[in-house]
Amino acid sequence: MFPKVNDLVHIRSVSQDNGDADKAGKSRIADVEDEAFLIEMPIEIGSGRMRKPGIGEELSISFTTESGLRYFNTYVLGFAEDGIPLVRIQRPEQAAITKVQRRNYLRVAAELELAIELRDETRFVTYTEDVGGGGVSFKCDSFYPISEGDRMFCWLRVPFKNGLIDNVPFDAEVVRTKQLDNGRIVAMLSFITILDTERQKLVRFSFERQRLNMKDN
Repeated sequence: MFPKVNDLVHIRSVSQDNGDADKAGKSRIADVEDEAFLIEMPIEIGSGRMRKPGIGEELSISFTTESGLRYFNTYVLGFAEDGIPLVRIQRPEQAAITKVQRRNYLRVAAELELAIELRDETRFVTYTEDVGGGGVSFKCDSFYPISEGDRMFCWLRVPFKNGLIDNVPFDAEVVRTKQLDNGRIVAMLSFITILDTERQKLVRFSFERQRLNMKDN
């Protein structure tokens, strides 16, 4: 299944010689050609800056369908203009599009900084209750318009045992909310769009935190 016009896609450079290889971006499909996709110029997640990839640069593209998350690698073929700047990327063979299977992931209690952008562009920062490869949960004040089925874009700050701190971007859906006695709410999120490389960071963190908890007990 190919992405369609207006579908949101997440982008990461996988070119070995690219200094932006660790920076994720987002875009939309503007047009579909026989052998290429035209996408809007990618916007770097976090900074909001436009980033023009180089011709021949290899990109990892992920997108969401009704049956789950899919991704493929492609190359930049060139550029176009249609009122806005566009990037032409190679259209992959159908067999090259990989489906990410839903699996059960370890979840661990963790208070990590989480930046959230809701669909109405409301933004706030809170802290997680738990973290895993399949989703996270967090507490927030009840005046934020959050309910089951809502989708949001998030940016999670993840510290590792070796002292490095990484930022993990993802789109998520609220699968459940719970009202607390103090008036706050707990929202449980399931990932909708997350690059596999970003998910692996959360899996790694979860196992590191679990081992640390076992040593403390």
